[in-house]
Amino acid sequence: MTIRLAPSILAADFAKLGDAVAAAERGGADLVHVDVMDGHFVPNLTVGPPVVRSLKRVARVPLDVHLMITDPDRYAEAFVEAGASMLSVHVEVLPHLNRTLTFIKGLGARAGVAINPSTPLVMLEEVAADVDHVLVMSVNPGFGGQAFLPRSASKIRALRAMLDRAGNPAPIEVDGGIDLDTVGEVVTAGAEILVAGSAVFGAPDIAAAARALRAAAEQAAAARDEEASRR
Repeated sequence: MTIRLAPSILAADFAKLGDAVAAAERGGADLVHVDVMDGHFVPNLTVGPPVVRSLKRVARVPLDVHLMITDPDRYAEAFVEAGASMLSVHVEVLPHLNRTLTFIKGLGARAGVAINPSTPLVMLEEVAADVDHVLVMSVNPGFGGQAFLPRSASKIRALRAMLDRAGNPAPIEVDGGIDLDTVGEVVTAGAEILVAGSAVFGAPDIAAAARALRAAAEQAAAARDEEASRR
């Protein structure tokens, strides 16, 4: 299992965003996660393509953009042009999900689907073979700093089984309440891309926090792989 750490700028100090991203990269960040919220699909407003474009100029790692908006088809191209390498759209707002995934891939980005805590996995059954990644929300989206929802681990395990049945090795990403207390649980369940906001950017030493979170995740991944090899 390959672990990737994706600190979310939602918890960063925007007055020092470039410095914060650089510190996270020094701590081993593999991606920079950008939460885009429209005030409709979720009860918050965040950033648009101009911020992604600015981040692209300073980040050394790929940008992982999560569209928590009601009309991702309208804005996907603008975010990819601004610099998104990965783009996640929500299954809850897209009646033609296959078409959207194909469109995003055609733009040259990795196409992912995000799913809210109360949305059943059956909603992903028909696209399980087509996704480049799946983002499991382990809190109700909209605000950072929320507590991890315990049932998320079982959802990750069930999703991993679904993707495996479809013959798709696409990684599972998890977002919400990820910290040193929860990271082992989600990695053991099958998560490979870990979105962490407050646990990284809310720490006094961003680089040290990122290193500690990555170390805990890699330790859990090694234990999981060792257990799997015994079966």
